[in-house]
Amino acid sequence: MDNKPRILLIEDEKGMVEAVRLRLEANGYEVMTSGDGEEGLIKARSEKPDLIILDVMLPTLDGLKVCRMLKFDENYNDIPVVMFTAKTQEEDVACGKEVGADAYVKKPFKSEELLKVIGDLLAKKNQPPSQNDTTASI
Repeated sequence: MDNKPRILLIEDEKGMVEAVRLRLEANGYEVMTSGDGEEGLIKARSEKPDLIILDVMLPTLDGLKVCRMLKFDENYNDIPVVMFTAKTQEEDVACGKEVGADAYVKKPFKSEELLKVIGDLLAKKNQPPSQNDTTASI
């Protein structure tokens, strides 16, 4: 059985989808794609990928709404979300964090940066709960 980490790429620009998909597959990831926000949300819920790469400007439902809907749903809030966008102003990054995004990668992107962010988020997600967690149970 194949245990490749599964990534859902929600991006409407076909050339970008192809470039990212090829790069991720070459690095051992299984990639599912969606071209709009509504379809992406449905796929995220039905497929429950290990990580989501999410464009902000999408048809039908923008990426910020998709992220918010997933992050505020306890069934999906553990899926790391990487906002993937050309909108790089400080307020754009702040909006992404506000809706629960785990990371922000700017377009045009550097493959090494995207792969490092993905690797870090997946490693963090798969870590067992810390033994020296500072939250004490009372």
